[in-house]
Amino acid sequence: MQVTSTYRFARISAFKAREVTREIQGRSASDALDVLAFSPKKAALLVKKTLKSAIANAENNAELKVDTLLVKEAVVGEGPTFKRFRARARGSASPLRKRTSHIRIVLSDDLTPKAPIKRAKRRSASREGSTAQKPKADRGSAKGTPRTQSVPESAPQKVEEPAQSPESVSESKPAEEKE
Repeated sequence: MQVTSTYRFARISAFKAREVTREIQGRSASDALDVLAFSPKKAALLVKKTLKSAIANAENNAELKVDTLLVKEAVVGEGPTFKRFRARARGSASPLRKRTSHIRIVLSDDLTPKAPIKRAKRRSASREGSTAQKPKADRGSAKGTPRTQSVPESAPQKVEEPAQSPESVSESKPAEEKE
């Protein structure tokens, strides 16, 4: 079952409030409250107030347990903009736009929370293509020496030791006895 709560005409721009709501989507309700409690942004207070209202709606109206609640959606839409003017030099004026927003939070009693999706940073195509370096084994030296070839690890390599003559064996024994 889903429970919603809406904070209408919040005196903050939707762009600033969306930054906070992105952090709590897909989390459990209690975990989302913890995240909002330690956020230093003004929008965190407004979203926290809306989330507490949604939790109260779930407990009292829908008779759901708080432990099973998840933040299914946290959406911030734009509200009306108050248009004002500020007096400027030489009798002119500049416009001020005081933006508002509507914060809507939807709680659900699903059992499994979804982990937030981490997106990898994308690199620009110009950086990947021309300036990418080749591995050291593939590059030749500047003087034109041939490139080294690597042997696959799966092929066994036989290393033959040179046969020692009886004279070199006898010479090594006295050196060992002295030490």
